[in-house]
Amino acid sequence: MTAPLPPPGAVLFDLDGTLVDTVGIRIEAWARVFGEFGIPVERERLGPLIGVDGRRLAREVAALNGVALDARQAEAIDRRCGEIFGELNAEPRPLPGVGEAVRALEARAIAWAIATSSRREQVGPSVRALGLGREPRIVDGSHVEHAKPEPDLLLLAARELGVEPARCWYVGDSTWDVAAAIAAGMLPIAVTAGAAVSAEALAGAGAALVVATLGDLVAELQAPRA
Repeated sequence: MTAPLPPPGAVLFDLDGTLVDTVGIRIEAWARVFGEFGIPVERERLGPLIGVDGRRLAREVAALNGVALDARQAEAIDRRCGEIFGELNAEPRPLPGVGEAVRALEARAIAWAIATSSRREQVGPSVRALGLGREPRIVDGSHVEHAKPEPDLLLLAARELGVEPARCWYVGDSTWDVAAAIAAGMLPIAVTAGAAVSAEALAGAGAALVVATLGDLVAELQAPRA
């Protein structure tokens, strides 16, 4: 039996693969954009990279093929991937437990926000698909120079909520989310329902807790608070 988690002052969520079932679409968008740019890549290689800063992903995949991208080229590939993703992401579906987790947070007056490496223009359809009663606070990749696995995005979200990073949980579906949370001094929690990597990989990356769905977090949120 694992020890109870420290109660959060705020909870931050990744978006793709954590709140919405879009990782498969992300993989398809990346596969297509690399095809357009003449850089071969197998989809199996893309799964573990989903969640990292798109410019870094572009450079890493290109490097596997002996191609060194400069900043302008990486930016162009990332932007084009976002355009393709927007075309493909017509009917995103929320992942199990989103509504339960949000209701549990709001019932206990715990601040929460979405912190995603995605660009602002990409997040609209996915956020609307969540069916929330109000627009959530969103900090996206356009707000920082360095997205995940760097901690900048998460630290900015914590500042906007007015909560110390050490009192924040960060919930994500990738090893990059876990790495960013650790770098930010937050409690890393991983969820597997929409992930492209295994529970074992997430635990091995340092997740303090790995759950199947966001609904499984409700009991943790409802635990007695000091």
